Amino acid sequence: MTKKQFSIFNFKPFINDAIADLGFSEPTEIQEQIIPLVLDGKSAIGQSKTGTGKTHSFLLPIFEKLNPENEFVQAVILSPTRELADQIYSAAVHLNKFSGDQFFIKNYTGGTDKQRAIQKLKKQPHLIIGTPGRVQDLVNELALDVHKATILVIDEADLMLDMGFMVDVDKTASRMPKDLSMYVFSATIPEKLRPFFKKYLENPVHVNIASKVPTVKEITQLLVSRKSKSRIDTLIKILNVINPYLAIVFANTRKNAEDVAGKLGEAGFKVGKIHGDLTPRDRKKMMKQIRDLEFQFIVATDLAARGIDIEGVSHVINYEIPQDLDFYVHRVGRTARAGLSGLALTIFDNDDEVLLDKLEDRGIPLTVAEIKDNEIVETGIRNKRKSRKKTDTDTEKTVMNKVKKPKKVKPNYKKKIQWAADKLKRKERKMNRRNND
Repeated sequence: MTKKQFSIFNFKPFINDAIADLGFSEPTEIQEQIIPLVLDGKSAIGQSKTGTGKTHSFLLPIFEKLNPENEFVQAVILSPTRELADQIYSAAVHLNKFSGDQFFIKNYTGGTDKQRAIQKLKKQPHLIIGTPGRVQDLVNELALDVHKATILVIDEADLMLDMGFMVDVDKTASRMPKDLSMYVFSATIPEKLRPFFKKYLENPVHVNIASKVPTVKEITQLLVSRKSKSRIDTLIKILNVINPYLAIVFANTRKNAEDVAGKLGEAGFKVGKIHGDLTPRDRKKMMKQIRDLEFQFIVATDLAARGIDIEGVSHVINYEIPQDLDFYVHRVGRTARAGLSGLALTIFDNDDEVLLDKLEDRGIPLTVAEIKDNEIVETGIRNKRKSRKKTDTDTEKTVMNKVKKPKKVKPNYKKKIQWAADKLKRKERKMNRRNND
């Protein structure tokens, strides 16, 4: 099958030059499906895992549609965090350079001076990128006029919902034209998003890339039992063995992330941290340090790290398994980006077996490993252990069926039946061992 090229979209020459500079050879699956929809003005809901080229799936066609002669806001892109907005803005600035900087693009995020932003708004941008709260603040102040914008992109909508930002998104969307084209990108579609979709999206095209491949093939996913050790001791043992270019350690809560970062610091590791309790200034400083490779290890929570593109992540370590297993996929997707390989390690104990079963039910391959002689050694595929459990259960059922039950209930009959069952069970195990030898 011949792969499609970007030439099929008939982009303006400057966009093709930017694509060539990015090194893109052919569109990714989400780009192939979303770009024509944006060009045609058809609203869409896009579900896609990280690292699939989602950002350029909407930026490229938006730039195709922007008109530099119309000095008003033509498109708005909303993102839940400063870091995600900054990433999209950087990608937009790169595209704009090839246009000769003919488009006025602004990035508005929390943690910056609102009054200063208002004073600098002498003319309306062609394209707005930002976080919902700050954009809505500027709209309320009548500094930004979005009533002519025909495109609204909502990135990481489920994360917007989790962080309580959909109210501001709704307020901004309500100021925009009725014939608005809206593009909602979300890893999952929570039920609480449905009313918003119903209000603004009429027969949207649903593009679902995420469900087809649960995780990247280039990622080796290993389970490491903590056994009798604490999780933090197991984590320290793992970190002493691996020599990552850059590793992200995921914790389930802000408190756990802070505790893990503190204990790793006490153990002599230089550790960065990303979680929701950091101030905007601290987050900005931390992201700069991370991108300047000042840390080899980063401790993060899901909501803070979701969608952030940190280059060079060679290892992902799940300090604990998330209850929402979609986050497992997002975590693991932090590594093996841009065609590189990666290693994901998950610390587990007996209490995690149900979650591990659910991951395997999703088609995610999990291999058990342990640390031997300062190396991580694979010891076997986990589903073999699961099969062994089932065999024991089946044996027990067979044995219990063989035990003769008295017609009349006599004293201590339960103990006698259990004793007979145990005797038969021992006999069955001996026979199985002989057959296997």
